[in-house]
Amino acid sequence: MSEFKFPTEEVELPSKGLIYPEENPLSSGKVEVKYMTAKEEDILSNQSFIQKGVVLDKLLKSVIVNKDIDINTLIVGDKNALLIATRVLGYGKDYNVNVKGVDYTIDMTTLENKEIDESKFKRGENNFTFTTPSTGTILTYQLATGKVEKNIEKELIGLKKINKENSPELTTRLKYLITSVDGDSEPKSIREFVDNRFLARDSRSFREHISSTQPDVNLSYILDNGEEVTIPIGINFFWPDYN
Repeated sequence: MSEFKFPTEEVELPSKGLIYPEENPLSSGKVEVKYMTAKEEDILSNQSFIQKGVVLDKLLKSVIVNKDIDINTLIVGDKNALLIATRVLGYGKDYNVNVKGVDYTIDMTTLENKEIDESKFKRGENNFTFTTPSTGTILTYQLATGKVEKNIEKELIGLKKINKENSPELTTRLKYLITSVDGDSEPKSIREFVDNRFLARDSRSFREHISSTQPDVNLSYILDNGEEVTIPIGINFFWPDYN
């Protein structure tokens, strides 16, 4: 009997693979994923995976065809694209959400990747530059990958154990995204800058810059009244039967 071949789809990454080294299969800008099966539903219902916060990583590892791909190297926007595609292949294109008290059914296949300015990317490098508008400080930074996100989460958990009232999520994230300050890449110098010299208005401009330029899926949606909102990704995104 011939071996059954799962149907698959090719997903285009928002980054177009530009930031990944040539030897990384993600540099092709496309990832082949298979349709979800009962095996993936087992993963989604695994309470141990859910409690550890690894259930979606386990899901992606299962559906990505090329097992040489390390999902920890995926930037967040590319990971979002793969998760949305996986959800569509698993449970269909319709996603029921409630926005401001009104129920909507959103066709997830209509979502498109954000346009990116390829001139700002140097192929194979996750490294970018931003000059703060108020002080003229030159920052280099990286786009968050799965590995970076895990390091941020680990540090926040550690800080929470020391002081339950302390939750410096913003500054902790900045310390991991910024890779140098005026050419100084020492972690101690970066942390000192974020804690003591990063003006609030410059921090805000920096975060807005990253939000507007980083590759991702465009989750904007126009309500019936013409208002534009961001599609909320709730628990029923991968658990559509959840009440």
